[in-house]
Amino acid sequence: MVKKLDTSESSKDLSGRSLIWYLSCRVTVITVLLGGAALFYWQGFIDSPAAPLLFLLLGISYSQALLSLLLLRWVQKYNVFTQLQLVWDLLFVTVLILITGGLHSAFSFVYLLVIVNASLLLSRRDTLVAAASAAILFGGLLDLQYFGYLKFVQLEEINGPGPFLYAVFVHVIAFFLTAFLSGTLAERWRVSEEKLQRKQIDYEELEKLNQTILANIGSGLLMTDLNGHVRSINRSASEILGYKLEEVYDDNVSELLPEIVLFKNGAYNILSRAEGRFVRQDGTNLILGYASTPVFDRKGEDVGLLVTFQDLTKLKKVEKDLQRADRLAAVGRLASGMAHEIRNPLASISGSVQLLLEDERVSKEDRHLMGIVIREADRLSDLLTGFLQFAKPKLPEPEIIDLSIVFDELVELLAADARFKNIHIDLKYPKGVCLNLDRTQIRQAIWNLAVNGAEAMEGEGVLRLGIDESSHVLYVEDTGPGIKDDVRSQIFDPFFSTKENGTGLGLATVYSIIEAHGGVLEVVDGSDGGARFNLYFEPVNAGQLKANQ
Repeated sequence: MVKKLDTSESSKDLSGRSLIWYLSCRVTVITVLLGGAALFYWQGFIDSPAAPLLFLLLGISYSQALLSLLLLRWVQKYNVFTQLQLVWDLLFVTVLILITGGLHSAFSFVYLLVIVNASLLLSRRDTLVAAASAAILFGGLLDLQYFGYLKFVQLEEINGPGPFLYAVFVHVIAFFLTAFLSGTLAERWRVSEEKLQRKQIDYEELEKLNQTILANIGSGLLMTDLNGHVRSINRSASEILGYKLEEVYDDNVSELLPEIVLFKNGAYNILSRAEGRFVRQDGTNLILGYASTPVFDRKGEDVGLLVTFQDLTKLKKVEKDLQRADRLAAVGRLASGMAHEIRNPLASISGSVQLLLEDERVSKEDRHLMGIVIREADRLSDLLTGFLQFAKPKLPEPEIIDLSIVFDELVELLAADARFKNIHIDLKYPKGVCLNLDRTQIRQAIWNLAVNGAEAMEGEGVLRLGIDESSHVLYVEDTGPGIKDDVRSQIFDPFFSTKENGTGLGLATVYSIIEAHGGVLEVVDGSDGGARFNLYFEPVNAGQLKANQ
């Protein structure tokens, strides 16, 4: 929201500036006008003894102006202070006219300057009061001169009422006309000044608001000039790209974002929605969703291209996981139906062959062939069992378990398996790490990962099993050839296998188990070039541990 303008503070600042301007101009006018007149009187160009008095007035005016400037910093009520200044000026001008000839003084016009100043500093009503005060003072001065009460200053007598009345009439009319015209103009000037100041303050607030929005918006913003050189990036863009503004300023955007086409044939490539890749300095690959639009200034002139973008890398991973989950669910439903349909005739085939084997008349060659049939039927039965485990996995029955006990049990199973005879098992898991999991299913998942690693190493290598103490992440790592990038996204799909005799259900089953527990299964490169599977689960809070105990 734009901050509302504080008109009282604005008016106070305006009044203070106006008073400083007024006092400074008054010193300048007095110096030029009064100082010049004093020099003329002093040099004898004008026959009058007023020169010493003019110099005295000049000194008094300087002292009063200096005192006013000093007092201005402590003034709270500018209106009262301004009125006192104008009262002083009116009295000062009256004394000046008195000592320079009264009716015949050349300084009667100075009243007009005081009235104009009043219109600039005060309201129209106060300006009319100043004009009326000037008329009273000037009329009273001429009245005293006309009746001869000012002989002590050696003023010339006024011959007849004509010149007296004429001078009073002309000056009073001039005073009020000046007050009316200058007051009207000054009123309009003040209104315009306040509107301009309000507009300027609004622009300042809007600029601060825009800067705050740009600094805190979650999307990255990048601004280029007409030639595609970077001119600005916000904080989110700096965090996404890994660069500060000073590092990329004036760089060509095509070099900063080489896989994102923002200019084609020297013209903007305007896009409302697109995706592109970006590689950070640390080698991280990002998927950016972006849009571009031209930017125009207030005159409608093109000033550059604005690019808005977001990091979609995690969103794409979630989307891919959801797609995999949908595929697994579809294949699971298919596998469930097929397994039940195939298992019954397979059992009949196996049983029939076994009955035939009981006949003594079966030749040796036929017995061999029948043995192959039974063995392959059993293999198909095991495959169907894996089908059903994958298609309709048993719902987990979680309990608070000590993972070190699960790993100890698993190590005993691995030691008894011939596939791990020449494999060194490196164990690293602390005691007392507890999670809320189904003991049997998690042991099955880790077992499948261990067998997968042993097969990948072809029976020789190092298998690492452990728990990261800081994050409680379970991991299984091998020193095999690793998993190629082009198949990494498919390894959890059912029936996909890179092994010659693999069924493609081992990792799919692991994925299904981890997903049923609400965990995350991640595959990354191992420290020795192999594959590392990380299993993430929700940690157990203190209340759950206490309840379990």
